[in-house]
Amino acid sequence: MKIPEKIEVVNIGLDRFIDAFEDTKTQYANYDWKPPQGDPELLAKLDRLKSSEKVKAANREAYERLNNSQPVLIDVKQAKDVIPQLKEKVIFHAGPPVKWENMCGPVKGAAMGACIYEGWAENIEEAKEMCAAGEIDFSPCHHHNAVGPMAGILSPSMYVWVVKNKTYGNEAYCSLNEGLGKVLRFGAYSDEVIERLKWMEKVLGPNLSKAVRATEDGINISNITAQALQMGDECHNRNVAATGLFLKQLVKLFLEVIDDKKLILELVNFISGNDHFYLNVSMAACKTTADSIAGLKNSTIVSVMARNGTEIGLRIAGSGDKWFTAEAGIPKGLFFSGFTQEDANPDLGDSTISEIAAIGGFAMAAAPAIVKFVGGTAQDAIKYTKEMASITHGPNRKFQIPQLNFMGTPTGLDILKVLDTGIAPFINTGIAHKNPGIGQVGAGLLRAPMSCFKDALNYMEVK
Repeated sequence: MKIPEKIEVVNIGLDRFIDAFEDTKTQYANYDWKPPQGDPELLAKLDRLKSSEKVKAANREAYERLNNSQPVLIDVKQAKDVIPQLKEKVIFHAGPPVKWENMCGPVKGAAMGACIYEGWAENIEEAKEMCAAGEIDFSPCHHHNAVGPMAGILSPSMYVWVVKNKTYGNEAYCSLNEGLGKVLRFGAYSDEVIERLKWMEKVLGPNLSKAVRATEDGINISNITAQALQMGDECHNRNVAATGLFLKQLVKLFLEVIDDKKLILELVNFISGNDHFYLNVSMAACKTTADSIAGLKNSTIVSVMARNGTEIGLRIAGSGDKWFTAEAGIPKGLFFSGFTQEDANPDLGDSTISEIAAIGGFAMAAAPAIVKFVGGTAQDAIKYTKEMASITHGPNRKFQIPQLNFMGTPTGLDILKVLDTGIAPFINTGIAHKNPGIGQVGAGLLRAPMSCFKDALNYMEVK
């Protein structure tokens, strides 16, 4: 609320008076507020937790941990070498737990593609039978310090970014980004998808590993993200600047550790041809940051927000590993030629870990150009970021937005503020086709459902 220098009236939540003020040229400030509505017991509990000194102290600690985290890329390895639970015929997926029979089309498509990629099945029919028969063990990435975009499929032979939080010592992992179009993460499984994954396993992954290991202290991902926010990215759906900054460091390392110039060119062409290459390493960095608050007693700050194309799920710092789930919403947005809203799958992916770590949709004001990709206007981008500031603990000290006078990005999504204001978290996302095998069809926007936050509040108790 912006208060004029000379003011006669403050109007609180009563829109019907505004016309009268304007007709009489009365100087006024309008505060758009409505009292919380709903179950009286739930509202009483909301008040108790808001006034609890233990909760306030825990949330201050969570906010400090989110700000003090220093994610550094230290290696690139095959997933099976850093995640012991990822064994033969085990596949991780995005979002909260989901069984094969309840999986959406893109997740099923990506899982079947992984079976072919790993050599467990020779064709898609055999892969489908294997999954339906229970021969594949499925588990959420988040249960294993990992994240995955869209379908989020991670299988043993895939290479992952290994990011360490130098402040708190925890590690997190994310697969390498395949590019856009027909890719596994959007549920595609054609021959070109499998061939690309094999090239990433045999060529890209090992050489990235050589490059990263050649650094003395790893690559500081927070620094790249902070710079990219100053250059027009929000580092979720727009990673143009971040990918360029990251590639700048990688090229120097490639030249130090690889003698074959044609191989260097092959690697650089693949990375530079994919503006989203940075997304996956950023997601691993955000996961190490968010995991620093996991299990923090009495904190009402969200530590995980993720979708599997069937459900969206939250984890709250003070509730540990428990999921609070609701039906996944369907993004509204812009579609590629030949596709419409009818083709859209419900929202999916672990990439909303970006928002939990104070970038992505929460930093949209930094990336006004993104609205051309997801729909809306430049003013919408600013509005969304300002809204998110009202449901988070405070501004980020590392990530700043030039368009908002270098305001820190909204940090520490608090279920108490979500329920008190009635403002749901904002998500910008890619859109997958609802049927397996097709891939990405657009990009769009949506809000997280309020029921997840209500369930989390019901569960929380001060200890």
